[in-house]
Amino acid sequence: MAISIYPITQNFAAEVGDVDLSKPLSADDSEAIKEAFWRYAVLVFPGQSLTPEQHIAFAKEFGPLEGENPTIASYRNRDVTTKSHSSELADVSNLNPKNEVWTSGSRARMFHLGNQLWHTDSSFHHVPARASLLYAREIAPIGGHTEFADERAAYDALPEAMKRRIEGLIAEHSIFHSRAKIGYTDFPEEERRALPPALHVLVRTIPESHRRSLYLAAHITRIVEISDAESQSLLDELTEHATQRQFVYTHRWRQHDLVMWDNRCTMHRGKDFDDLRWRRDLKRATVSDVANSVEVAEAQR
Repeated sequence: MAISIYPITQNFAAEVGDVDLSKPLSADDSEAIKEAFWRYAVLVFPGQSLTPEQHIAFAKEFGPLEGENPTIASYRNRDVTTKSHSSELADVSNLNPKNEVWTSGSRARMFHLGNQLWHTDSSFHHVPARASLLYAREIAPIGGHTEFADERAAYDALPEAMKRRIEGLIAEHSIFHSRAKIGYTDFPEEERRALPPALHVLVRTIPESHRRSLYLAAHITRIVEISDAESQSLLDELTEHATQRQFVYTHRWRQHDLVMWDNRCTMHRGKDFDDLRWRRDLKRATVSDVANSVEVAEAQR
């Protein structure tokens, strides 16, 4: 039986059925999933039962995983015990190494609060993320939704004057900037040196669909070659525009959902839940992009 695609909106977010991701995909199913991903940018696979190895194997259908660069997991908690698959699966849970709900003052909790800002994964790397695949092993009974914003549709809806204004602009991204926004600055100097700021274009062309897209994130510190005041004003205006309700899909998690999204053309943020009461265990595989976005843009000219 061929896989089933159920669009949530006409061109953004879809559910995928009649597929078991714990098993190797046929060539036809792999191609169908990729075609759906390039079109909808967010795919939801309900009812999956995945081991870490199976989660990783499916993610690798879309390219190599992050591993060479420092990751969020490197900085979330310096006293975390090394776990199996820790270099390939990021821990997005509220659980400590003893598998207990974290405490209010834990470093991991403070770091993860930054995920409630609109962002795209790993834009603070020179080579950012192409795709993220988040798997729900255990969820809270209430709250904890994830919102996704379609930056392609947001770009399409911009006035032509704004499109001309932002064409060719380059932005500087830093993980430490987004964390400073929530008041978290507890990073030793060696960690800051390990993750220097990265430069990325503000508008991308997605190769598979040829669609133009904004590339925004809370990680952006400034836009290069314009004043800080103009930069902040422009970023605020674009982010407010891109996160309007008509561009946003809200995912209410079910246990064993696997949700994947295209970081090149979506933003997302986690919504609040009672994280000192309810257990929530999600793991994320992150697929690297092919190159730095500035380099890609230059090659596309």
